[in-house]
Amino acid sequence: MASISTDAKGNRRIQLAGTDGKRLTLRLGKVQLKTAKSLKTRVECLLEARIFPFDPELADWVKNLEPPMAAKLAAVGLIDPPQIEARPTLGPFLDSFVVARRGDYKPASLVAWGQVVAALKACFGSDCPVSDVTAARAEAFRQTMIEGELRATTIHKRLQHARLFFSHAKREGLVSANPFEFVRHRPGDASERRAYVPDTNVLRVLEFAPNATWKLLIALSRFAGLRVPSEALSLRWRDVDWERRRLTIPSPNTEHLAGRSYRVIPLFPTVRPYLEKAFEDAPEGAEFVLPEEYRKRATGPGGWKNTNFRTSFENIIRRAGLESWPRLWHSMRASCETDLARQFPLAVVAKWLGNTQAVAMRHYVDVTDTDFERASECDAKATQQAAVLDGNESQPLDATSKKPRTLPKNAKDCDPSRIRRVEAAGIEPAS
Repeated sequence: MASISTDAKGNRRIQLAGTDGKRLTLRLGKVQLKTAKSLKTRVECLLEARIFPFDPELADWVKNLEPPMAAKLAAVGLIDPPQIEARPTLGPFLDSFVVARRGDYKPASLVAWGQVVAALKACFGSDCPVSDVTAARAEAFRQTMIEGELRATTIHKRLQHARLFFSHAKREGLVSANPFEFVRHRPGDASERRAYVPDTNVLRVLEFAPNATWKLLIALSRFAGLRVPSEALSLRWRDVDWERRRLTIPSPNTEHLAGRSYRVIPLFPTVRPYLEKAFEDAPEGAEFVLPEEYRKRATGPGGWKNTNFRTSFENIIRRAGLESWPRLWHSMRASCETDLARQFPLAVVAKWLGNTQAVAMRHYVDVTDTDFERASECDAKATQQAAVLDGNESQPLDATSKKPRTLPKNAKDCDPSRIRRVEAAGIEPAS
């Protein structure tokens, strides 16, 4: 049987005989005598359970023991040592998350996720239990990126990815709350890497393009607004409607969105000569507009990134005697949308380019020096015509209509209030 004793400091303990007959001590600390007696009763029941089956109530009591008490009872041999469940750690959790989605997401998305996974491991350690990542540590991760002088947009995007990872951890029951839920970072100024590429520069670059394929690639980007390399390399000859002067553009980047797997754009006159030349040079039975050798590069784990068009394009620009501009291919596409927005309604242009008006205004359409020059010219004409009218104030009104004469038609066309005002915008965020 068991007995209760109390030392001079008031610490209570239960003494009992072990399975080998030796006296064992279960130290309780400073607890009330009532609590000690209750526990003594349980201990005696556990001693009897060595001979008789466990009482269901006693089994439930053992099951719900707090870890410290369970460890003490196990130490004196009254119960089996508690099984400590392995806590999922950060490294394996993040790796499994990415691997499980390799078949559902684009290679570019997996590459971006991999960068965030590496950053989280470096910050917290691969062996860090997932449940140990708190909101305070999530904020520390943001501060680490700030100290690393990453761009604001990069920090914003990486926090989005981290939020996605831990949303999944919450669904799996690994954390009680998403530690990144309220850890935010304002994206950077979309115009900080903005670049408008004048068509005069593009025409010069075209002169130094090594072959018809590269000339067409550049023309499709700058004069038709295709995404390079994904949309340009996905374009098939069956997508070219020569008679109706239209192109059907497959859109791998947005094909997962309803109704956005392709779009139809005009076959612009600036593009047609390069497309006709490529058609003449294409081998018999060719399916894709651009040679198959370029498409083969995109079959690796890196996807479209493996085409390495950027490096080749930089070399062409350098041979043309020009300086490379930020985000080479995106700036070409954005410059195309800027030009089109001067001639057509933005809703139409956004449909052609495959984005929304909001995205177009923030990341594509830009204000150029030409816009300011046109506005200044129109303002000067309007001022001259107003001066002419002021000098003829004494002339009578039109005898038939009794209304003052209107401004000449060209003055109406140059009315500054009729000029489309385009909000400054910058680059498109990263996929």
